[in-house]
Amino acid sequence: RARALLQQLPPQDCDERYCPDLAEEEKRQLRAFSARRRREALGQGLACPVPGPCHGCPCKKCGRRLNKGDPGISASQLGDQFWHPSCFSCHLCHQPLVDLIYFQQDGRIYCGRHHAELFRPRCASCDQLIFMEECIEAEGRRWHLEHFCCLECDVPLRGQRYVMKSGRPCCHSCFESLFAEPCQACGDPIGADSEEATHQGLHWHARATCFCCSLCRKPLRGQPLTTHHGRLFCSESCSLGWDASSTASDSSDSAFASAPSPDS
Repeated sequence: RARALLQQLPPQDCDERYCPDLAEEEKRQLRAFSARRRREALGQGLACPVPGPCHGCPCKKCGRRLNKGDPGISASQLGDQFWHPSCFSCHLCHQPLVDLIYFQQDGRIYCGRHHAELFRPRCASCDQLIFMEECIEAEGRRWHLEHFCCLECDVPLRGQRYVMKSGRPCCHSCFESLFAEPCQACGDPIGADSEEATHQGLHWHARATCFCCSLCRKPLRGQPLTTHHGRLFCSESCSLGWDASSTASDSSDSAFASAPSPDS
């Protein structure tokens, strides 16, 4: 429950003590933002039996009727409306808000986190609201300027090239040394600038010299292909040809190994 509360109502959204790195102007904006939310949107759901005058009224969320005496939730900020207890939840994350505070906007109820995000972007790194005039937006998320750094070495990436890894930015150097997949053909890492071909969980450089038939070396990019023992082939005939050549090679090796030496 404690974890749920911290997720639904982040303390850094309303108390500057949880945001020690904010500049004075940002702290002032946070205080004003928090005060306005408390004044205009904050409320707490009240659990009570549905009163007689509201008999047959529809649940605000699901529309099913509530009868007199049924357990219901009322919200003072939203007038004479009722919800089923299970329906009294955040409009975005659907986490239950029974016995918890809620925030309302345009007739809908939200947890504190998602109500705040209707008005201010949230930094994907520190999880604080952004009050600066500028921020960085990438992959549908936003960061404070100083927090857009490589997930491994912390080098600032503002204005630099990067690769997203698990939803976080990574510099090219760290990506290629730590995360780049090896090519099945040449063994070299497939860098962020290289085109990649994948098949059945394996990876190749997309260039013709790597992503090609193991027997006839025909490039396979955009072409039908088949696999056999982890190798790529352009056709069944090439696959069979590879098996035949491998079998012949194995037989030769066996004969060579079993032949008597001149000294014997």
